[in-house]
Amino acid sequence: MFAIVDIETCGGRFNYPSGRIIDICIVIHDGLNVVDKFSTLINPECYISSFYTSISGITNEMVKDAPTFAQVARKIVEYTEDRTFVAHNVSFDYNFIHGEFTALGYHFERKKLCTVQMSRKLMPGYKSYSLGKLCDQIGITINNRHRAEGDAIATAALFDRLLKLRK
Repeated sequence: MFAIVDIETCGGRFNYPSGRIIDICIVIHDGLNVVDKFSTLINPECYISSFYTSISGITNEMVKDAPTFAQVARKIVEYTEDRTFVAHNVSFDYNFIHGEFTALGYHFERKKLCTVQMSRKLMPGYKSYSLGKLCDQIGITINNRHRAEGDAIATAALFDRLLKLRK
């Protein structure tokens, strides 16, 4: 089982109390199909600058009544527990989530799998392996780019394709 994760942030790296997660989606994949999904905006308890709003479209107003990371932490544990944590550039997403749990005083550790690395190995020769450019090149449509749910669903479609190439 796999937990395909995408987040949007208000910082380039986790830096408590700024540089926090503002959007998360976890798509559960059983190796053949998507079987479940969890998605929510997150109140980062800090200011989202116009730079990060310009990337994701997520504003301070949009997250003011959203749950905090602490309020969704249990759900994130449940959705990722005993599953491989999959993401496009997995270190980014994983390190933010790990940092959020560390700030809460909890240990978070999961086996990781990176679709960027898988793509480079199984589909060599592309100019770019960024999610948007790679999906565009191979015909995967991303609805709602730079939002966690849209990117996670696209990563799941890419992951499906990579699993088929691996066989």
